[in-house]
Amino acid sequence: MQILLVADVESEYIWDFFDKKRFSNVDIIISCGDLNHRYLSFLVTMVNAPLFYIHGNHDDSYLKNPPEGCDSVEDTIINYKGIRILGLGGSPCYNGKPFQYTEKQMQKRISKLRTKMFFNKGFDILVTHSPAFGVGDGDDLCHQGFKAFVDLMDKYKPKYFVHGHQHLQYGRQMPRIRTYNETTVINAYGYYLLEF
Repeated sequence: MQILLVADVESEYIWDFFDKKRFSNVDIIISCGDLNHRYLSFLVTMVNAPLFYIHGNHDDSYLKNPPEGCDSVEDTIINYKGIRILGLGGSPCYNGKPFQYTEKQMQKRISKLRTKMFFNKGFDILVTHSPAFGVGDGDDLCHQGFKAFVDLMDKYKPKYFVHGHQHLQYGRQMPRIRTYNETTVINAYGYYLLEF
């Protein structure tokens, strides 16, 4: 199964110079946040694949204009053709706007999903906006990762953890793909094609 991952910036290559052949094998699209709602609606229409999204810390426009034709996986687990996807959007709280959470608030959100995780026997893909603490995150409060995500990887060992928020051009050598124990961690900044 091919998954198109997107986050943080609308790709000119996709939006302005869309080539249907390039994305003809895409089965699903996953958005890790901070993208224009019109861009997500464009993707779901042009790629002609289901699009699942979580919120980034700059997605307050979704409150009035959610992406049309797309499905939020915020605070839930969905099963798509046998792939279990858990979604937890937002960033660390730094100015009190929507979709910002303290570590304690993120842990509480995860706590509410324990029953779903039990009945689904875990999950295959963890989809977030922010990275995990110490695994590709930044030093400033806004870009620090959540320790709760490290705990989720330790306990459930998902195959993939995909996130956005950390722009790859922030000025330091940041790899797009990392490994944390048994989990492949992918920064979805811009776009990335994943073969699941």
